[in-house]
Amino acid sequence: MVFQTEFDFILPKGYVDDEGNLQKNGIMRLATAADEILPLRDPRVQTNPAYLTVILLSRVITRLGDLPVIDTKVIENLFASDFAYLQDFYNKINESGSPNIKVTCPKCGHNFEVEPHSQGE
Repeated sequence: MVFQTEFDFILPKGYVDDEGNLQKNGIMRLATAADEILPLRDPRVQTNPAYLTVILLSRVITRLGDLPVIDTKVIENLFASDFAYLQDFYNKINESGSPNIKVTCPKCGHNFEVEPHSQGE
């Protein structure tokens, strides 16, 4: 069994870049202790603790579409629903090591969980 550290995601709405292109597919890696500790020194977090999530996501999202850099400006400009989705995704993969998604079959109504494939599978 291979230890999975990166997880694919698809934003519900998508990020609109400076050229007007929609970026939806991305990769998020597992967070390290440094990812959670170092941003606490940032003055933006000290002034507004809610900003911690913006910095965290900018550190752990390794790819979003064909954007060359994922920084805090990108995260700040996400639609609120995509920001909430990424917060939830971050919590799922870092708390349980799996981004299992609860789904319902549209034909039979059966509820079950699926795990998205990882990069390289």
